[in-house]
Amino acid sequence: MALASSFASASDPSPLQDTCVAIDEPKNAVFVNGKFCKNPNLTVAEDFFYKGLNIPGNTSNRVGSDVTTVNVDVIPGLNTLGISLVRIDYAPYGQNPPHTHPRATEILTVLEGTLLVGFVTSNPQNRLISKVLNKGDVFVFPIGLIHFQFNIGHTNAVAIGGLSSQNPGVITIANAVFGSNPPINPDFLATAFQLDKKVVEFLQARF
Repeated sequence: MALASSFASASDPSPLQDTCVAIDEPKNAVFVNGKFCKNPNLTVAEDFFYKGLNIPGNTSNRVGSDVTTVNVDVIPGLNTLGISLVRIDYAPYGQNPPHTHPRATEILTVLEGTLLVGFVTSNPQNRLISKVLNKGDVFVFPIGLIHFQFNIGHTNAVAIGGLSSQNPGVITIANAVFGSNPPINPDFLATAFQLDKKVVEFLQARF
């Protein structure tokens, strides 16, 4: 039963002490959840602080969005706390392309603008659960499911996302499939996606 319950955990392991500030220097430190921990008696306010989330991201790119990530690599004090967040900026008609977070559920709050958001359930249903969000609206993307956001407004949009992991990870579907290193065999992808091989090779060149 104990073994089964350990696999049912939906977030990072619970901490066994007040703080476990992540450090790179392992001397006199304890290794917990992928990071070395600073001596709790030496923790300071800066270990739990980040400045600059008010600064807009640069959305002048192919997809018209920018994600500012605040995870354990940015705030070492998040180590073992099972939480992180992102700021997402969207140009008009910009998008956060279909992606997954392998280690976290996400809860998104729109601060400015209008977003079309959604996620797709697992096989075999592959149901699209989608909604238009306005300022102040909140939406949840379940852990591991492919999801997206699209700015359908004429102005910039901004959202904040909370994630149930100190390091949720992100897998952007197109990048992973067509931009893998080394590339996946195009004959295989042509069959998997029911595309002409030349289309697959074109997409691989794009990514």
